[in-house]
This record gives sequence, C-alpha cells and structure tokens, in this order.
Amino acid sequence: MARTLARIDAETLVFGQPSPSDAQLSPDGTLLLYAQQWADPGAPDKPRSRLYTCDWDGGRPAPLTAGDESVVEGGGRWSPDGTQVAFAAELEDGFGLYVVPAGGGGPRLVTRHRGEIAAIAWSPDGSLLAYSAPVDPSDPDETGPAPPPEPVVRVTRRPDYKLDGRGYLDDRRHQVFLVPASGGERRRLTAWPREHTAPAWSPDGARLAMVSAVTGHSQLCVADVASGLLHRAGRDRGMVGLMAWSPDSSRLLLGADPARSYQVDWWIYEGDTGALRQVTDDAGPQPHAGYPGWQPPSPPVWLDGSRALFHGLEHGRSGLWTLDVDSGAVTPIASWDAVHQGLSGDAAGRRFVQTGSAFDSPPVLVGFELETRTARLISGGGPTAGNTEWERLTLRRAGLEIEGWLLKPADLDQARRHPLVLDVHGGPNMFHGHQWMPHQQALVARGFLVLICNPRGSSTYGRDFTGRVFGDWGGEDFQDLMGMVDLAAALPYVDPGRLGIFGYSYGGYMTSWTIGQTDRFRAAVVGAPCFNLVSMWGTSDIGDAWDDVQWRGNPRQAEDFYRERSPSTWAHRARTPTLVIHGEADDRCPIGQGEELYTWLQASGVETEFARYPGASHLFPFNGKPSQRVDFLRRVGDWFQTKIG
Repeated sequence: MARTLARIDAETLVFGQPSPSDAQLSPDGTLLLYAQQWADPGAPDKPRSRLYTCDWDGGRPAPLTAGDESVVEGGGRWSPDGTQVAFAAELEDGFGLYVVPAGGGGPRLVTRHRGEIAAIAWSPDGSLLAYSAPVDPSDPDETGPAPPPEPVVRVTRRPDYKLDGRGYLDDRRHQVFLVPASGGERRRLTAWPREHTAPAWSPDGARLAMVSAVTGHSQLCVADVASGLLHRAGRDRGMVGLMAWSPDSSRLLLGADPARSYQVDWWIYEGDTGALRQVTDDAGPQPHAGYPGWQPPSPPVWLDGSRALFHGLEHGRSGLWTLDVDSGAVTPIASWDAVHQGLSGDAAGRRFVQTGSAFDSPPVLVGFELETRTARLISGGGPTAGNTEWERLTLRRAGLEIEGWLLKPADLDQARRHPLVLDVHGGPNMFHGHQWMPHQQALVARGFLVLICNPRGSSTYGRDFTGRVFGDWGGEDFQDLMGMVDLAAALPYVDPGRLGIFGYSYGGYMTSWTIGQTDRFRAAVVGAPCFNLVSMWGTSDIGDAWDDVQWRGNPRQAEDFYRERSPSTWAHRARTPTLVIHGEADDRCPIGQGEELYTWLQASGVETEFARYPGASHLFPFNGKPSQRVDFLRRVGDWFQTKIG
C-alpha cells in the first residue's frame, strides 16, 4: 500500500515547522542548549525564538526560562563549569544580556543596549562575559535620547555606510565589550570605526581574538584583555572567520582567505610574535563559516596540542575532518548526505552537536561520538520529513564534472511526464547541496520536479572550480546549467515542454540572463537579481568590495565586461513570462535592479508581475517576516502552477 504523504503548503512550511538552531553542548556532554525558532500565525510579522535544553538523547526537552513566549531569546552559551547559561533577549526598548541557572529559574539582567547583543563568550574562569553590540560614536554610552527612526538628513563620508539587514549605518559599528557575569560596569574593548565581532577567549584568559571588518573584507584582531592593546593581522582586503585558541594559548587556528578566492584555508596565528603561517592550501573540504543573520558558524575544536576537529563541506555534503596544524594533513572522520551547521563539543572532546537538514528532512539536532565515529539523531524532523526523494545527476563538459540533484515527490508517478523547475543558487560562490530549502519543498509538494546543480563557480569543489566564474558571469556557468537541463529533460518522466527557471540573488542574475539568451523556459521567477552590473556596482553594499575579483575591475576598468555580461543588455530579447520578486529594503542587490528588469520586460511586451516586499532585506525569503515568507512561497508556486503546472 502506498503511504499517504503529509500535506505541505506555504503555511505548513513557515508556521508548522519549528527549527532548532545554534546548538551548544554542556561541558560535561550531558545536556544540549539550542534556540527553537518558529513562527506564530497569530503574530505573522515577527519570528519567534526560545531557548531550550534537552538530554543528550533528546529526552526532557524544556524551555530554559519561564519567560513570555513572545520574548525573542538567542545566543545561549554555557558557563565553563556548566552551572549557568548566558543569553540575549529582545526587549521593548532594546536588548538585554542575561545569566540564568542551567537548571532553570529566573534570569538575571547583566547589562542592556539599544542595539542587538551578539556573540556572547564566557571567560575561561567564568567571571567575565565578552559580547558585541553596536556603538554610535556620537553617544557611545547610550546616555542621550534614542535617535529618531527618520532623521531630517543622513550624511556620510565613508564607503561602507550601509549593510544589508541593518540598513543605513552612519558610523555605528559593532564593538566588543566585557562585563562581569555577576553584573557591574561594562568596558568597551574596541573602538576602531570597523565591525568587531565573534570574540574568542584564549584558555589563559589573557587575550581575545575577534573579527575586525569593513563591508566585504575582514582581518584578525587580537586584544590584550588587561591593557586593551589591539593587534590587527592579515591583508586589508582579505577575509577571516572561524577561529579557536590552542589549549596552551600560544597560537590561534584561523580560517582565512587572504586572496578572496572563496576557498577558505587554515592558518596559524602565533600569539607571541603575531606572525601568520598558512597550514593548508586548498586541502579539499570548505570550512563552514556560516552566514550572518541566517546560518551560525562552525568554529574548530582543538582535540590536543596539535590536532583540531572541524566541520566542512565537500561536493555539497557536510562532514567532519581532523587537521594536523603542524603538517597541514586533513583526515576525514565522517560525512553525510546532509548539510550541518555549527559545531559544539564537550570539554573532553568526546561528544559534539550540530543542527542539520537534508533533502528529505527539515532541520534537526544531530549528535556525534568521536571515539566510535557514530552520529545520532537527537530530534525528529516533524510531519514534513520524508516527502521528497532525489537522484544524483552528473554532467561532463568543458573539462569539468558538474554535479546536480533532481528532487521529486516521494509518490511520483514515473509513468507520466512532469514539469521541471531549474533552481539556480546564489553567490555566485555558494552551492546547492543536501539541505532542506522551503521553496524547493513547496514546489515538490505541488508535483514539480526541482533540478538543482553546482555549475563552475560553486563552492565545496575546491579553489580552481570555485574560481572558474571570476570574470565570466553568464559564460561557462550558464552553459553548465543549460547542459544539466538537457540531461534532466531527457529523462522519461520529465516533460521537456514544461520547463521553468527560478533564481535568487546571483541566481536572479542568472535567471534574468537566461531569459535574454533562450526562450526554452515557459516561466521564470527572478528574485533580487543583479541585473545591471554598472548600477549594481554603484548601489550595492558590496559592489566595490568584490569588483576586482568577480567583475574584472570597476565599470571604467572593465567597460566591455559590464556591458556584455549585464542581463540588462539583452533583456529586450526576453519572451518568457516572468515574476520579479524583491525586498524594498534590500541593500545587497538593491530594488532598483528589480525595477530595471521589470521596466525592460514591460517595455518589451513580456508578461510580467512585480512583487515588492516593504521593509524586506536581501534574505527575507529565509529569515524575514513570516507573513512575507508565506506569500513568497505561495506566489512562486502559483506562478509556476499557472504557467507550466
């Protein structure tokens, strides 16, 4: 008897699917702390997040605090002795940093800020808390009146004056603070006009390492806690992220990409000399640095004085590897048909916890025992798990193997032909892989086949593969995608006459490029595209931060490239019915890009619709208001249903 699949629709995917995030293991390895994120249909404009604890086997899940369900909690971290938890909570007039007994009880307010409190870290002796919060140089102690939401005028003299998800910054930047865990006067440790985040304590408590960034670039910053002296290391226009101190506090293991190749290598920072030494060179797995505001990072964990365990991704799959920091040798420990996030271990380095998802499972809690190399499911995936099946596809072209997957309903009738939607990932140096994506699940639930693949330029395939897209947007990457569509369309259960294409961000670039190059697709959805590379360069929060790598220079230096590889140059040839989707507060791919595309399609007589989401930033389909996420999922599905369903 065929099993009955659970009903999945936009409302179920947004309101009916709580998701664990940012899992942390207690020092003794017996308890988990995690943020349970969900959306309430009774308050559809605000995501919810509540801290929970459970046993290692998933038993006895319970809220950490007895607080109001409407309070948004996050960033929970165990004290070194495991008896307390520090966390941040959103208040009516700002944010609070709290400490609560690990066994439950009333939380105690340690300090508060007007802006978001993030990246909480206990000192090794448990006496201090480090964290980051935004600072306005004109009122650093927050003693003056709160600034009005809409000032008379905004004036800036710096290039990095805005950031997607935070909007206009002026000179406000996150700085690192220290405060006694028992309460008392806080101390600001950093003051440079840069973002300072992700503080990491040395085990002796003498130093704090952190990320020091301007938009699109970051360096390592190391602070002497006693004196406040700061040392910055690494290239100005490089990128750093993951870090952890060695057990003896003498050196720091650092994930860095000084050349912005979009393949992270491991480096060692010598604490005594401040020297940086490269440990790996394109060793294979891509260390998972996360994505601010969306995915938590996976910091490495030292196992002894010369080895560290890290979480990485290879060929769209998560795994754990050990790194010998002296030789640079990388050894595989385990891998899964899944994409995990975060990495937290017990004090003994025996047990580890992450969250993870797969094509057939929404996010769950996953535990790993290092000695036996066994993984265990700590929480279930809920009623929507198991509705999707998949098969792997590979294409060999232009000297490279291109990997993809075809997602399909678990009850697919293979005796009939079905419509197919190509989903192009963002980046361009991101990737598709074995992870749960609500828009893909929503389409599969409607009976569509969803083709995802990793054309050249995608990450998790090594430095050479990732770099093949630099200066070639719309070139061989486009040909890879079309070759994969040819491969999938030849399958006996695919209807080659009912093809659609979807893409968001760089995927939106590629979708708007595609409809100007071919009319093989009967429907398109373009989300937050890079449409006109010249105006994108001048209005995006990262336009001038990556032009030298991605676009061969600025518009004057690479005039021909900007003209020839802008979808705007070819949009007059488009004939595909197109839905354009864009957040009105998008500073990454500003809404002017969507407006230009919509205007060109209208002027060219193409059937088109423009959905604009007020107040929504670039990542709103993934972390925005629940009501907007529901509309996004429903609107995309309805468009394809009408055109090719």
